[in-house]
Amino acid sequence: MKTRMQEQRIRTALVALILALALVGSSCAADEAGTSTTAPPTTDGPQATDTTAPDADEGTYNGLPVGFTDDGYAYLGDPDAPVSLVEFSDYLCPFCGRHASQTNPQLIEQYAGSGQVRFVFRDYPLADLHPTAPAGHAAALCIAEQGAPLFWAMHDQLFAGQSEWASLSDNRDYLTGIAEEVGADLDAYQACVESGRTVPIVDERVAQGRQLGFSGTPSFQILDTRTDEAFDLVGAQPVETFVAALEAVLAGEAPVTTEPPDDRPDLPFWASGDGLAPDPDRPGYNLAGDAYKGNPEADLVVIEISDFQCPFCQRHTLQTQPAIDERYIDTGQVMWVFKHLPLQSHPQALAAATAAECAGDQQAFWEMHDLLFERVDEWAVDQPDAVLTNLAGELGLDESAFSSCLGNRAALERVVEDFFDITGIFSSTPTFVVLFDGRASVIDGALPFEDFEAAFDARLEN
Repeated sequence: MKTRMQEQRIRTALVALILALALVGSSCAADEAGTSTTAPPTTDGPQATDTTAPDADEGTYNGLPVGFTDDGYAYLGDPDAPVSLVEFSDYLCPFCGRHASQTNPQLIEQYAGSGQVRFVFRDYPLADLHPTAPAGHAAALCIAEQGAPLFWAMHDQLFAGQSEWASLSDNRDYLTGIAEEVGADLDAYQACVESGRTVPIVDERVAQGRQLGFSGTPSFQILDTRTDEAFDLVGAQPVETFVAALEAVLAGEAPVTTEPPDDRPDLPFWASGDGLAPDPDRPGYNLAGDAYKGNPEADLVVIEISDFQCPFCQRHTLQTQPAIDERYIDTGQVMWVFKHLPLQSHPQALAAATAAECAGDQQAFWEMHDLLFERVDEWAVDQPDAVLTNLAGELGLDESAFSSCLGNRAALERVVEDFFDITGIFSSTPTFVVLFDGRASVIDGALPFEDFEAAFDARLEN
């Protein structure tokens, strides 16, 4: 087992890796590398008709001018700035959250205060990945009816509390609490929410983002208001990438698209060639201690980060994974690795993950994996051990050895080790880390098979 220092090094290395990822690894539901290219100008947005938008100038927020564009989009910074940075974002997208907490504050400090850049926010919740995100966007637009300063306060709180409301199936009380926290008129807010009048506005904005060709979040357009030129920048890129692009546009030039560096990032042990190598003493597991299936010599490796009680993970396993197995794993093109991330919102997930590891001790990890997802309703009870042992019996395993495994700490510690590897880096399931040619990217969420097919074929064909 890795020491705490090793665990910390792994987490630190993965943070550095994620920060360097291109579009697939720096945006939710994206599938191509982020580039800076000429695009049709949006004038801060296609011709939207947001009848609920307040007056354009609304005062200040954190000492900076705030208001709404002619199309009703919230902005921060000088309304007459020569350049606008338009963000298409999802309040529950972890990459958007990273941009909001790490990158955007630096950009605002450098460019908004000087009057060089106006920052515009456009709603783009991806309901397929984050089903409850649209409600947060609709709530924020209800707050916007009470002024731009309150909107930006709500915006910041939604991102800051992302981990708190991401797992809530009903987030109404949480959103009302934030509205109260930012000082909104709750009667007016509740009347707006109950009317549902901001819901179609959110839907329209999502449609507009798709019309512009954006498939993931965060996505950006840098608009030169002097020339009406627009340039796309996709993904939660490092601050240096934004600075270079903004400086170019401010100077009247097009941003330069740079080729990726030749050097490869250092990968954590469980994602490295050494860690992925088969364990000769433990069939079906690699040296990092993770179960795998497929060809361990395959050029393409996918590490699935999952939770047995997560409904989206279940949907992926039952609906999408069989096609992936048939097309890529059974044919030897992909090595598929499984890592556990039992979420606190799923109280029996830890027991199920331990059961899978105990089955793995009897060379039946994947059989138990499939059965756990098929029979969630049976074992997701207050005392799941008896049900889990019965499932082991159905698989023909030694029930006595299995029950003994459930009762000791060895298998549990393997799950906890995965949890320490992943927590603080990824916070949602399922997440897929795709490794190819020494580089890593991320596919986030239970996407259709066609999305995986496009991502895998793009790599394998090259």
